[in-house]
Amino acid sequence: MTENTEMLSYNIDEITKMIPHRYPFLLVDKVEQVVLNEKAVGIKNVTMNEPFFPGHFPGHPVMPGVLIVESMAQTSAVLVVGSMGEQLAGKVVYFMSIDGVRFRKPVRPGDRLELHVTKERSRGTVWKFIGEAKVDGKTVAEANFSAMIMDN
Repeated sequence: MTENTEMLSYNIDEITKMIPHRYPFLLVDKVEQVVLNEKAVGIKNVTMNEPFFPGHFPGHPVMPGVLIVESMAQTSAVLVVGSMGEQLAGKVVYFMSIDGVRFRKPVRPGDRLELHVTKERSRGTVWKFIGEAKVDGKTVAEANFSAMIMDN
C-alpha cells in the first residue's frame, strides 16, 4: 500500500459544497493540512459576532463545549467527503457517537480554534475519529467520535 502524503486544503466555498451546514451552524471556516483518509485540521475563527455569545455567558462570552465538538465533527465530515469524492453523491455524513469528551480551557472571542481530527478507522459507512481542539497550541478540548454516511 502506498502512503498518501499530499496535503490539501479547502476554503469556505469548497466546504459549503461538501457539507450541508450553513449559518448559524457552519462552525468551520477552512480545512487545511488534509491528508485524505487520514487527518485534517479545521480552522474556526471565533468572533464576538457568534449568535451564542449573548446568552453564553452575558459579560463573560465562552464558546459552548458542544459547539467545539460539533466543529470537530464538521472538520471530520469534510475529510470524509474529500476522501470519498464522487462515491458520496446524494449522501451526507451524520454524527453517530461521542466518547471521552474533555474540556480543558474556555474558548473566547478572538481565539483561532484549530480542530485536529485523525481517522482512527473506517469500516463500511462508519468512520471513527480522534479529535483535539487547540488555541495557541494548547489543547482546549478533546473527544473520540464516530460518524455514519447515510442517504440525504
